[in-house]
Amino acid sequence: MQIYGVGEVTSYARELLESNERLSDLWVKGEISNMYKSQADHLYFTVKDGSGQLKCVMFKSERPSIELKNGMAVIVHGRLSLYELKGDLQIYVDLIQPEGVGELHLAFEQLKGKLEKEGLFDESRKRQLPAYPRRIGVVTSPVSAAYRDVVNIITRRYPLAELIVAPTMVQGDKAAPGIVNALSELNGSDDIDVIIMARGGGSLEDLWAFNEEIVARAVYSSNVPIISGVGHETDSTITDYVADKRAPTPSAAAEIAVPDIVEIKERIDSYTNTILNLAQDGLTQRRERLKYVYEGVKAPDLSRSRQRIDDLLDMTGRQVRSSVALIRSELSASTSQLKSLDPMGTLKRGYAIVQKASGKIVTRTGDVRGGEALILQVSDGQIKGKVTGKRSDGHQGTLI
Repeated sequence: MQIYGVGEVTSYARELLESNERLSDLWVKGEISNMYKSQADHLYFTVKDGSGQLKCVMFKSERPSIELKNGMAVIVHGRLSLYELKGDLQIYVDLIQPEGVGELHLAFEQLKGKLEKEGLFDESRKRQLPAYPRRIGVVTSPVSAAYRDVVNIITRRYPLAELIVAPTMVQGDKAAPGIVNALSELNGSDDIDVIIMARGGGSLEDLWAFNEEIVARAVYSSNVPIISGVGHETDSTITDYVADKRAPTPSAAAEIAVPDIVEIKERIDSYTNTILNLAQDGLTQRRERLKYVYEGVKAPDLSRSRQRIDDLLDMTGRQVRSSVALIRSELSASTSQLKSLDPMGTLKRGYAIVQKASGKIVTRTGDVRGGEALILQVSDGQIKGKVTGKRSDGHQGTLI
């Protein structure tokens, strides 16, 4: 017969408890009783129901912001272990919420706390967005209202930018892996300046893909700055906390991503006027200074020098005015070029942009197949259709 010491038994029992996977990730509901705080500000209490009770310890670093009190019905999460010194079976709690909050909300808070401790939310690691992006990646469903909002706003505000959509599901079991793959695809391109993650509002369940840990870590690992435009203003996701910039809606994300071309033109006009005024003021000051010098010197041969100075001032004025005229001409040409690049102007003249459901632009008849669905973007909205056949004269062509 082998005889064990008390410490050996308690140590063995603790190892058995902590090696049990189910007991290491435990959710327990019950009523708080016998709650007190230690001198180190750690929290000790018991959770009980009609058939049993368990001791709990919650260290200061894990304590919640909500006020806990005896008699409160709660749900706790933690690991079950044995405190060998006293032989107490207890739960080491890392999360506590009032009962009735829901499992998804508890899971959200648990992951949020975990990633926050790892530093994924630190403001110091978040990057500045590019002021004038040339290529913008969009992670979303290409047939969603959120995508249409992003396209419309960026086309209106800054038509010089090119949109590259990485299509993915944004709801359901396959959404999280799809979002991760879309981010990986955009990060594989060297010329993407910023990425917008877009999805309209919904319930906690609808937005859950953006609360998955694999998505949060993919956002954190992105080489390209990311704007999170997920849900409505009142919605909050883990992606919002990890992204370099959080926008309250997909539309707001598009506005944050690009400057307003109208404001750029106004700023250029303001700079031009400032240059003109400074040049004119400088000429006036120099003229007055020379006049003062001339009047202070009484010599009969200064008249020709004065005339020469006037000639030089006039010539300088003509050169400044010529330079300003050239700047105005270049600005006018740039403005005309920007207007000619505005796709909305082309659409208003009766043309349309033909896209596949994936968002790819159709430029040739060989790009489509019979029966394939298409989207026609016109000046005031979209028309959906499909390819039904070819022209009877044998040339390549489609009927929609």
